[in-house]
Amino acid sequence: QVQLVESGGGLVQAGGSLRLSCTASGRTFSTYAMGWFRRAPGKEREFVAAISRLSVTRYYGDSVKGRFTISRDNAKNTMYLQMNSLKPEDTAVYYCATRGVGPSTRDYDYDNWGQGTQVTVSS
Repeated sequence: QVQLVESGGGLVQAGGSLRLSCTASGRTFSTYAMGWFRRAPGKEREFVAAISRLSVTRYYGDSVKGRFTISRDNAKNTMYLQMNSLKPEDTAVYYCATRGVGPSTRDYDYDNWGQGTQVTVSS
């Protein structure tokens, strides 16, 4: 089973940028579709972005379209989330996840999850 480790979170002012990384263990990284989700305090987990195994297909949640970009480097076993024009409402714990087939916007479609990284956007 793949293990996932998120990094890159932190505190940033509104309008700023952060890049999150999700590094996976194992040699089968390129066989997984991957996604980013987030959970804000007191709210349900929310879909952020997803990417197919070879980066052909990418999905974005409505609240992040045009501001966030998902990408992956299969040679480095790493997925990224470039977050620009951050808003206070982007404050949440961000999680990466994998699934064995195509990308999905539904969290219950994913099999493996990381521990999360905190992103805090101050106004």
